[in-house]
Amino acid sequence: MASPTFYQIAPALSPDGKWLAYGSDETGRLEIYVRPFPETQGARYTVSRAGGSEPVWSHSGNELFYRDGANRLVAAEIAPGPVFRVVTERALFSTSGYVTDNRHWHYTVSPDDRTFYFVKSGAQAGAQNELVVVLNWFEQLTRMVGR
Repeated sequence: MASPTFYQIAPALSPDGKWLAYGSDETGRLEIYVRPFPETQGARYTVSRAGGSEPVWSHSGNELFYRDGANRLVAAEIAPGPVFRVVTERALFSTSGYVTDNRHWHYTVSPDDRTFYFVKSGAQAGAQNELVVVLNWFEQLTRMVGR
């Protein structure tokens, strides 16, 4: 999987150990890809289409979260089965104002896959980071969309 000309960063192994998600700039822009694991030389599947970083699997393995090029958290629903396939993708919310780094994860998801934990950016140099917990994010999203 390693290539001397491209960055391949932020690896994330699926909960069942069958898929490896990672970021790569092989197209000239950082995107999210998935490969079978441990045989990573096989297929390669593109997940993001408009930039992507910090892939994090849901604990159920049914979703892969990542930040897109517009700095939103995206949930990609994964079809069950032996072949990797993204069923749907939806932007959940903006992650502006939260720490980001393409090489590392600066957020995680709770064990029940319902809550996200982000590191908030300090407003001033030397400011302390604060923990922000978003509860009931799906209900908040539903209210925002009006469905």
